[in-house]
Amino acid sequence: MDNSGIYVGLDIGTTSIKVIVAEFVKGQLNIIGVGSERSDGLSRGVIVDIDRAVDAIKAAVDQAEQKANIQISEVTVGIPANFLEIVPCNGMIAVGDGSGKSKEIDSTDVYHVTKAALVQKLPPERDIIDVIPNEFTVDGFDGIKDPRGMVGVRLEMNGVLYTGPRTVLHNTVKCVERAGLVVKDTIVAPLALATQALSDGEQDFGAVLIDLGGGQTTAAVVHDHKLKYTYVDQEGGKFVTKDISVVLNTSLENAEKIKRNFGYAASYLASKDDVFPVEVVGKADTVQISGEYLSEIIEARLTQIFTKLKTVLEEIDALQLPGGIIITGGVSALPGIKELAEDIFETNIKLFIPQQMGLRHPSFTQSIGLVAYMTKQSEIEKVVKASLEGDISVIEDNVEDDTHEQQVDYNKNTEQKKQKVKKNSSFEGIKNFFNTFFD
Repeated sequence: MDNSGIYVGLDIGTTSIKVIVAEFVKGQLNIIGVGSERSDGLSRGVIVDIDRAVDAIKAAVDQAEQKANIQISEVTVGIPANFLEIVPCNGMIAVGDGSGKSKEIDSTDVYHVTKAALVQKLPPERDIIDVIPNEFTVDGFDGIKDPRGMVGVRLEMNGVLYTGPRTVLHNTVKCVERAGLVVKDTIVAPLALATQALSDGEQDFGAVLIDLGGGQTTAAVVHDHKLKYTYVDQEGGKFVTKDISVVLNTSLENAEKIKRNFGYAASYLASKDDVFPVEVVGKADTVQISGEYLSEIIEARLTQIFTKLKTVLEEIDALQLPGGIIITGGVSALPGIKELAEDIFETNIKLFIPQQMGLRHPSFTQSIGLVAYMTKQSEIEKVVKASLEGDISVIEDNVEDDTHEQQVDYNKNTEQKKQKVKKNSSFEGIKNFFNTFFD
């Protein structure tokens, strides 16, 4: 499988919109362009003003185009986990013309069995975001990852549907299209995030991934390389900033600055002696505030968020998973976040920070995860996803490619046989010569 090429990820967050342009060559992902613009028209991860969101997307794309020196036309978009539902699906078809004779399974058969799996009633307010195959079954033999090339009469597929509110999906796609771009693919945000932030062992044995975003906090449970559960708390970094603004009676802009420059997630790590000036509304002179007092404000809100998450995760025994909890997202850049999380969750905690040059900040984990996810998609996953999009041309291209490869192999084998016959004929001629000579 060769996924080499240029990939563009678009992360539409509540506080910022990020665009990542990456080149995938010889198994290596290289970031060649980045765009980041303050979000507008979003609230708690959901687009509420299309016009303002479109302008922000255009600005971020322009930045990425200038740095990458390319024209961006297609993007892979992350869809937030708000009201996400994970639904099992299965379908079955007869392979071939239905006569009962065995036939070699190809991409077209996979396309049709996926279509059969998608035939189920969904509420009118919900849409399918993604479909991922778990396994295929050929004539009763299960556990097959890719049935193409096998011979059978009956083909079945068991998979997972990710569905979300139609409004969220429609508004997201609408904004991207109005920004002059084509949505190449939509990916459930926690899936992309897990690709980047979790190791192979953590995805296999199970772990909890917490994304501390600006507008909301998302917890995702990953086990056996599958997304099993998501929970979204409608509080994030913006609420921490608002708390600072209200308590210190300063503007939101000032509150954000002092949070980033002087804030600690765990107040016992801050010092009473470290003080800084704060511009207070209605006062000409600044007021001196200690780092400990500021951190107490921050800790109160984060403790509330973590406590809610702990209650939810304990109900499903997710905190017992061997991988523990991995925390990422912009808010996780606050010093002391790991210590506070360890005190509340009482399990092993790990912070994830991307290591790409110039992007070593947890706020970029999601956007990098979008392009990383695309490069790791298998051929069979692409065929299944094409069935969701109704793009049979992709399937036909794959069939043509398979046919071409078979023809090349046939020609190669035929040529080898000819050479072998020619070689044998030459050998027989020499043998006859020596037989005649010695006679």
